Amino acid sequence: MGNSISGVGVLDKAMLILTACMEGASLAELVERSGLPRATAHRLAQALETHRLLIRDHENRWRPGPRLAELADAAPDVLLAAAEPVLRLLRDQTGESAQLYRRRADERICVAAAERNSGLRDTVPVGSVLPMSAGSGAQVLLAWEPPEAVLPLLPRCRFTAQALTEVRRRGYAQSVAEREAGVASVSAPVRDRTGRVVAAISVSGPIERLGRRPGDRLAMAVIRAGQRLSGR
Repeated sequence: MGNSISGVGVLDKAMLILTACMEGASLAELVERSGLPRATAHRLAQALETHRLLIRDHENRWRPGPRLAELADAAPDVLLAAAEPVLRLLRDQTGESAQLYRRRADERICVAAAERNSGLRDTVPVGSVLPMSAGSGAQVLLAWEPPEAVLPLLPRCRFTAQALTEVRRRGYAQSVAEREAGVASVSAPVRDRTGRVVAAISVSGPIERLGRRPGDRLAMAVIRAGQRLSGR
């Protein structure tokens, strides 16, 4: 199932069981997905349930348990920890303010930023809530989503499905006065270890400095910054 092998047999088997239960699993499905003998799969699933790492749903299928969420909440955010130096480098390379956005339902949140030190700039404070309907960051966060997740949002968006296709083809998005008059931006995806887009890294600034095609000058630096942050 693609799990890493630690060499500690019982731990590796427990991880197989947890992974098999990500979307819910009966005992038969546990055996099929994990490749473990039925008795072993059942014994490990029961032990994980005792520790609240698995729970049973109303169909008596095992699912991830509340203890996993508790452990996840206590863990440091590795993406944010890595973002600060990458954003500073991107700001210094481009001379523009740099931001990192995550999606939250129909909004995107600025979770990290490195502001241009002086002169005219686009300031997006950490914690700012921006719409998913405009801006290059929103385009990146939607471009790799399945159509059924994107189509309901498009009537409210200032970009089209064709624009999102172009974002996927180029590997970055650019916007000019789309989110805010006078502001241009370029964004690229940040991916997790599975390749899923989990954030958008951006640079933004006044149109008079970035121009009407900001991607021509800035895209490569933004894409490389996204690649540095990916895989965490």
